[in-house]
Amino acid sequence: MTEKILILDFGSQYTQLIARRVRELNVYCEIHPYNKIPPAPDGLKGVILSGSPCSVHDDDNPGVELSRFKGVPVLGVCYGAQLMAQKAGGEVLPSDIREYGRARLSEVDHHNALMKEVTLDSQVWMSHGDTITRLPEGFEVIASTESVKVAAYKVKNEDRYGIQFHPEVTHSEDGKTILRNFVVHICGCRQDWTPDIFVESTVAALKSQLGNDKVVMGLSGGVDSSVAATLIDRAIGKNLHCIFVDNGLLRKNEFAEVLASYEGMGLNVKGVDAKQQFYAALAGIADPEEKRKAIGRVFIEVFDAEAHKIPGVKWLGQGTIYPDVIESVSVKGPSATIKSHHNVGGLPDFMQLKVVEPLNTLFKDEVREVGKTLHISPDILGRHPFPGPGLGIRILGDITPEKVQVLQEVDHIFISSLKEQGFYHKTWQAGAMLLPVQAVGVMGDERTYESVVALRAVTSVDGMTADFAHLPAGFLADVSNKIINQVKGVNRVVYDISSKPPATIEWE
Repeated sequence: MTEKILILDFGSQYTQLIARRVRELNVYCEIHPYNKIPPAPDGLKGVILSGSPCSVHDDDNPGVELSRFKGVPVLGVCYGAQLMAQKAGGEVLPSDIREYGRARLSEVDHHNALMKEVTLDSQVWMSHGDTITRLPEGFEVIASTESVKVAAYKVKNEDRYGIQFHPEVTHSEDGKTILRNFVVHICGCRQDWTPDIFVESTVAALKSQLGNDKVVMGLSGGVDSSVAATLIDRAIGKNLHCIFVDNGLLRKNEFAEVLASYEGMGLNVKGVDAKQQFYAALAGIADPEEKRKAIGRVFIEVFDAEAHKIPGVKWLGQGTIYPDVIESVSVKGPSATIKSHHNVGGLPDFMQLKVVEPLNTLFKDEVREVGKTLHISPDILGRHPFPGPGLGIRILGDITPEKVQVLQEVDHIFISSLKEQGFYHKTWQAGAMLLPVQAVGVMGDERTYESVVALRAVTSVDGMTADFAHLPAGFLADVSNKIINQVKGVNRVVYDISSKPPATIEWE
């Protein structure tokens, strides 16, 4: 039985960060909305209450009945701490000044299990509009800052704790120590949640779940689908039928190269050249959302036709990962509204297939670690994210095969240069955009009137926020020169220096 920490989400933008920090301690945890708590989870070792954009004074403030976790250690973070204190008879009042940002611990009770090895004057991250002004009877202060007396507390004779700051963000210097103290020392978790154990248990579970059934799965060349397919292949071998569709919007040579790498991995994969079907469906469409819908519709048609050629298929394999699942069962609040384009489940009901998602408990970085355990090529595991609609949302305006070819050449020069100069793995994502404008230029003794391309490279942890990559001017000048000299139809190159937010990573 897997030990687990249950994280109750009250809508905080940091809830996923709590889970990531707990996972980094090799402890399994799950996030559930406060109003969708699973009944008596097996192996439950502790509960963490997240923060929230709400106030405990709101008429419809989110809450939870803690009596259902009797005997289980509980840690309340920010709103979670205020909620516990108020429910027990304490006083929580609006702060005179909203406390947001860095603060330092001026008092720490090092005899308390939660505060062991937390240094005095340690920096913590505050983000709250309410403050606990009076603790209930039987509660004791275990940490303070200059402006917040109750920065952390403990319930006497119980393993229940509250902290006003956010230990999960990197700005809290001893945040990981506090979470380790709670999860390992107070909850007693064994720290045995590792990639090796995940692979072993997942393959065994897939064998039991799938038996001799056939599974069909669409591959993209990306990390998630590749790792998911490899796990399913370990369980059922040739009963897994993979389909890799060339939608005509892939990068230069990508279809042949990725198909070869999959075959080299021993996967049972079929490549389908459907370029003309996609180009026909996209003809004359300039609206970004309409382009996405057209690409999605044709993919389903192609995939469904290929799936029907395989007799007796009962399952659809998916590379869904944990953030997609979390965001599809959102609570009120910003935690799950940052991204809305993930379609958990993926394909329509008319396919009448059961879904198998071996990665739906993992974060992206964990997927890569599992991929390493499975000995998947670093070329696949280290690939930049690439959007499902591909170059279709990097060509602004309508799409033609000629525009695709131009952008493929531009993108190839940019990505190859990043790899050659050692910048590829220092950026999170990069690509080129073909703009629907033309500019005047001079080549030789002739004036030109040709296309403009924009280069985009960003640094990020998970894509939810991103900064533009500060690539050297000399490097960009060299890339620009190569593009203009080698790609007919382009005479001007610009570099996108926008961050997300407010700009997105893709242009459409």
